[in-house]
Amino acid sequence: MRTNLFTLFLLLITYPAFTQILKGKIVDEYEQPIQEANILNKNTEQNTYSNFKGDFSLEKVSIGDTLQVSYIGFQTSQVFIKNLEKSLTIVLGEEVVNLNEIVISPKLNALNLITDIDIQTNPVNSSQDVLRKVPGLFIGQHAGGGKAEQIFLRGFDIDHGTDINIAMDGLPVNMVSHAHGQGYADLHFIIPETIDKIDFGKGLYYQDKGNFNTAGYVDFLTKQNLENNSIKLEAGQFDTYRLLSMFNVLKQSDHNAYIATEFLFTDGPFESPQNFNRINFFGKYTGGLSNTDKIRITASHFNSKWDASGQVPQRAIDNGLISRFGAIDDTEGGTTFRNNLMMSYDKILNESALIKSNVYLSQYGFELYSNFTFFLEDPINGDQIRQKENRRMYGFDGKYIQSFSTNKFNGNWQIGISLRNDQSMNNELSHTLNRTETLRRIRFGNIGETNMSAFSGMTIDINKWTFNPAIRIDYFDFQYNDALLVTYKTLRTNRSIVSPKLNILYNPSNKLQLYLKMGKGFHSNDTRAAISEGSGEILPAAYGLDIGYIWKPNPSMLLNVAFWYLYLEQEFVYVGDAGIIEPSGKTRRQGIDLSYRYQPLAWLFWNLDANYAYARSIDESKENNYIPLAPDFTAVSGFNFIFKSGLYGSVNIRHLANRPANENNSIRAKGYTITDLNIGYKWKKLSLGIQIQNVFNTKWNETQFATESRLDDEIEPVEEIHFTPGTPFFIKNIIKYNF
Repeated sequence: MRTNLFTLFLLLITYPAFTQILKGKIVDEYEQPIQEANILNKNTEQNTYSNFKGDFSLEKVSIGDTLQVSYIGFQTSQVFIKNLEKSLTIVLGEEVVNLNEIVISPKLNALNLITDIDIQTNPVNSSQDVLRKVPGLFIGQHAGGGKAEQIFLRGFDIDHGTDINIAMDGLPVNMVSHAHGQGYADLHFIIPETIDKIDFGKGLYYQDKGNFNTAGYVDFLTKQNLENNSIKLEAGQFDTYRLLSMFNVLKQSDHNAYIATEFLFTDGPFESPQNFNRINFFGKYTGGLSNTDKIRITASHFNSKWDASGQVPQRAIDNGLISRFGAIDDTEGGTTFRNNLMMSYDKILNESALIKSNVYLSQYGFELYSNFTFFLEDPINGDQIRQKENRRMYGFDGKYIQSFSTNKFNGNWQIGISLRNDQSMNNELSHTLNRTETLRRIRFGNIGETNMSAFSGMTIDINKWTFNPAIRIDYFDFQYNDALLVTYKTLRTNRSIVSPKLNILYNPSNKLQLYLKMGKGFHSNDTRAAISEGSGEILPAAYGLDIGYIWKPNPSMLLNVAFWYLYLEQEFVYVGDAGIIEPSGKTRRQGIDLSYRYQPLAWLFWNLDANYAYARSIDESKENNYIPLAPDFTAVSGFNFIFKSGLYGSVNIRHLANRPANENNSIRAKGYTITDLNIGYKWKKLSLGIQIQNVFNTKWNETQFATESRLDDEIEPVEEIHFTPGTPFFIKNIIKYNF
């Protein structure tokens, strides 16, 4: 008895010597570091994550503890601690996603688990899939495939990006004061197969996200390296062809480089061929200059050209003038290009401090021909317009991250700065004829816009609680030289805005997270509007609130439910097609988001995203307070199966309900339900697949607008739905070879 008591006494007084900080590294089978792997001490329930080099450190580890190391798409590893002096190297092998092994941890953006699961079970393989991976986000194309998609999210018709902040590896995608529309976000320069992860967040609660972050943000993160070299060929109906090649140039433990090229051509289902072609080149180098320094260099080139049949009026189809895939004016279309160069640098100062910086340069060109009203304004020549610009954009951002720890709490604080400058030269809106003759210049000039910002935020973990207060300051300088004025003059104004934010998380276990998020954001107005409005709402603010939870009710399920509210001081809408500014007043939106992931069998996955939104204008009467094209209900669901034998496939359904097309709801935009199918088989080096869009050949309208127009044989104009027909039954074959 005395011996046992003496042993217990020795253990108690020497316990600190057996508990200390454990250090290690997480890598894959190719010795490539795995970032953000979850390391959980099953004895103490403490956890941490690996950094960009795969390194981690975990406090209060004792000999005899068991670590569970997991990352989506890799086998979970159980590690028994026998020695605290040596650094661990843990190798994770690839595996089909297993929801059983996913842990909900106190991360500010644990919602990214949803897109991580979706990408692993149903990879991004088309430009449309790029944005559709964000739960609740819908898109529509209405100009021949080459124009940026129209975006819908949380009760917003975002147009091409007015209320969503979009980036690629931190490179801004949104174009301020664009010739076609504020916040224009063309993602066609991204090769879908290069995407590794999608970092997204709904609402405006994120300290490092500024302009356009009201409904949410999306940052597409590209791969650091390729598992294999590959060549892919796709061929389908409507003279559709796509060729993709991806090659490793350098593949080492600390240095990786690869290049990817894409060529796409299609005529589309329209009676007038689209003649759409797109060329993409992408290259990325990732290197560890030392144990504490990492650099990434990315370069890309994108070029696209197309013809379009435009949006057609319903009456022209009803009276037999054209078919659904016909055109009133098939001389629409355009060209665009974008060149990007970006360098990122991460510096580890010590075990608790890190600097991340990024610098970028982008050259961009855009020319678009459209005809929305046909012969309403000009009964002789028609109403075709040209929108054109040449742009240079450059900028940098950097942030300092400092971790801290005490006996009662731990966390980190961040400070960051950024600068972005856009020079849009010869920004033009003109009345044209047959894409060759300029009849009248409506707007023409040079735009200069500079955005400087700074933020500071802190994340504090106290037991099961996480608090994240933050504040952000943005300053804008707007300049415009109107080339249509007789006398040269620089018109200029500036404005700043302060945006506080607060996130509170509660994690009672690694199966449940409750959260409350609140904050202020904004979207800037077009420079020309800012100049003309003077002291008006140049940077209208938005105020938001999210209350929700992420829950694993059982090991094979993941559920996210959130109630949200968003108030906007002013919805300035730049109507680039008409060259005018429309302030639409104050608005209020509220709704419920639901995302559900279920894995009933090891090879079978079910996903469901359902979103309801109630969107209304505040200053209008009840009869006229509808927000045109604001979606009130959307749903996406699908079954994905992946067998170890190599067989894979999916059935996906998306639904968009009927919605108001004008302020008094007298004109309705029709909803749709579309089913897509894909199936394939993978061998070691070869894979074959078939994709079918719109399996049931449903007649649906991809984009719709309530537009007043006049046909050449009409005396009076008519306001009704004009639409772009959605893709009919479309089958595409895919062959891919890895080597």
